[in-house]
Amino acid sequence: MSQKISILLVEDEENLHEALKLNLELEGYEITSAFDGSQALKAIQSEYFDLLILDVMLPGVDGISVTETIRVQNNDVPILILSAKNASADRVLGLRKGADDYLTKPFNLEELLLRIQKLIDKNKKMQDKDSSGDLYSFGKNTIDFKAQEATIKDGRRIQLSKKESMLLKLLIENRNEVVPREKILQAVWGYNVYPTTRTIDNFVLTFRKYFEEDSRHPKYFHSVRGVGYKYTE
Repeated sequence: MSQKISILLVEDEENLHEALKLNLELEGYEITSAFDGSQALKAIQSEYFDLLILDVMLPGVDGISVTETIRVQNNDVPILILSAKNASADRVLGLRKGADDYLTKPFNLEELLLRIQKLIDKNKKMQDKDSSGDLYSFGKNTIDFKAQEATIKDGRRIQLSKKESMLLKLLIENRNEVVPREKILQAVWGYNVYPTTRTIDNFVLTFRKYFEEDSRHPKYFHSVRGVGYKYTE
């Protein structure tokens, strides 16, 4: 049996939330509910979703900020924004911050369902294309991001934590460029949770121990004092 498409529905107006949830479940989608921005960010951190339906006007962290945070974390989940605001400036801001589509309330249910289907199909195509990005090799090392493990220089297999995987992916995707501390802290540790620089240093020291031939003279993982960190190859 094929797996159900999972959707995170973020809407604080309870009647609308219930109506949408019911209609989406009738279409065969699996729905997880969130009623404010913080709940949405928590859910995104702990689970995989095929689509995010997100109201702009939310208590606490608004929908635009949620979108921005998700994108900073390199999460490409498709985002459909719902908004009572029809101003084109809001639409443009939502799209600029990383939303994939934008629907103004009140909307036609049929149209919402069509847009959802379109985004899910588009994302599936993209994923089929990108699946080769799960494995990355350098020197005598290979990282399997999906399995969160690596085969290191001496042939040993090691398990990577989620944070290690995220940090490795971020540095490797920005290879040969310095990634600023702030970007790392936001992308890997999440919304407004800022550990100290020492935390990142410890991760980088661990990477050197795993992946460098000589950890005292690193070839791949570098700290750029006062700025950030860099992966070079």
